[in-house]
Amino acid sequence: MAEAAELLDPAERLDAAALRALQLERLRASLRHAYENVPFYRESFDKAGVRPEDCRTLADLARFPFTTKADLRENYPYGMFAVPQERVRRIHASSGTTGRPTVVGYTDADLSMWADMVARSIRAAGGRPGDTVHVAYGYGLFTGGLGAHYGAERLGCTVVPASGGMTARQVQLIQDLKPGIIMVTPSYMLTLLDEFERQGVDPRGTSVRVGVFGAEPWTEEMRREIEERFAIDAVDIYGLSEVIGPGVAQECVETKDGLHIWEDHFFPEVVDPVTGEVLPEGEQGELVFTSLTKEAMPVVRYRTRDLTRLLPGTARVFRRMEKVTGRSDDMVILRGVNLFPTQIEEIVLRTPGVAPHFQLRLTREGRLDALTVRAEARPDADPGTREAAARAIATAVKDGIGVSVGVEIVDPESLERSVGKIRRIVDLQPR
Repeated sequence: MAEAAELLDPAERLDAAALRALQLERLRASLRHAYENVPFYRESFDKAGVRPEDCRTLADLARFPFTTKADLRENYPYGMFAVPQERVRRIHASSGTTGRPTVVGYTDADLSMWADMVARSIRAAGGRPGDTVHVAYGYGLFTGGLGAHYGAERLGCTVVPASGGMTARQVQLIQDLKPGIIMVTPSYMLTLLDEFERQGVDPRGTSVRVGVFGAEPWTEEMRREIEERFAIDAVDIYGLSEVIGPGVAQECVETKDGLHIWEDHFFPEVVDPVTGEVLPEGEQGELVFTSLTKEAMPVVRYRTRDLTRLLPGTARVFRRMEKVTGRSDDMVILRGVNLFPTQIEEIVLRTPGVAPHFQLRLTREGRLDALTVRAEARPDADPGTREAAARAIATAVKDGIGVSVGVEIVDPESLERSVGKIRRIVDLQPR
């Protein structure tokens, strides 16, 4: 059942026709803004033989060229900005672990819109003014911490800016300050749960009632694991720094059936990852976003590499995106078979005797690639349980994915922990 109308902001009350009209108006303005103020977009539009005025319908957007992360890196640091430097109020950036970082700028209006979208997201997750929100996303150049922080304040919440790390202290803060909402990556939430149990504290007895989890793909099995062990509602938030940060889309707590995209500010498409062809609603492909209201750094048809489907709205008029199942650039091709870490996660989470912490190690055996799943045993798992778990995981991967892998069940808490996005794949193949 949709949330009471009086709790929704005006855009959330639009009917479908009014929403599409607003999107087209804003899309045309954003294309003009990009073309007139960003040399990269002027050159790419001209090369593709299109101009902003050629966008007469929403479907016409498919005529415009894509933007990729490589384009952003090639224009590092400020080449994609559409406003003078004196109008930029904040800079965020990606980690740059695979090359130059991608730098994103925000005007005053951008920061205000971002705070509004995160506030809308927290409210859709079940948060209300007056709630205390424990933010355990990392602060700094990463958009997660500050994005969540200002959105929670915009909603009228009290913010605990815990950031990442110091896990034992986080557990103490949760017990002492009694937040109702926690915002964190799902993998670090599992680390917090382990720490509660290590300290002998029942995580089901805390004040937390809602967890808002994002920044990495996670599965329905992980949702069930977290909800059962913590007695909370676990909901998904989606965003990426190149588009704005967290708050591009949010799952509603009353339905938990996918993330409603805030389409009044971010226009989505799903395309074939190989051909770039726009796919019909309901077909899985790569998610592409065009910003509708960003000033400092508009993006046109930005390829996220995230794989999902677009679905009709339910709790809101806005369309939903299915939970991200993986990324086209974290797909492992093992002896001709496509494999994603989330597929392994589903298997590990339903295997008795195994904790929800795992890592995939890619190696080379002769001329063939090999993959080993390293999963942590639960503290009470005896040697027989460990052996049975290893056999069960290997069999499930072979039967469900169609490829043979090695499996190692390692000691509890022996795999590297992360305070942010977990490192799921370790590539040890010779180059």
